[in-house]
Amino acid sequence: MSQQYKRWYDHDPVLLKVIDLLKNYQEELKSQAVVFLEKIEEKVSKETIDRFYEMVKPVNGNRWYDKDPVISKTVELLRVVPPEIQKSAAEAFIETLTKAGIDVDDVTAL
Repeated sequence: MSQQYKRWYDHDPVLLKVIDLLKNYQEELKSQAVVFLEKIEEKVSKETIDRFYEMVKPVNGNRWYDKDPVISKTVELLRVVPPEIQKSAAEAFIETLTKAGIDVDDVTAL
């Protein structure tokens, strides 16, 4: 019997941590989200990401991450890719934060 998750990111603790970090520290992590998007753009192209985002972005924008296009793009990309890519991307985001000197286990330092 497979476990049911309430939210799409609850299945992976690293992904859950990234989403929580982005949710609680949107402004502080925006520059890292930009770096993350740039790394993805290197692999698939900015145009592809922009076209994709236009297709999936919400019409009414009521979710917490819909207010900022950078954070929204980051979360939407994480949301729709396969689980193995979600995990890899979440780990890369955590690694980027760590390299930037951010202690992701002590997010109160932000």
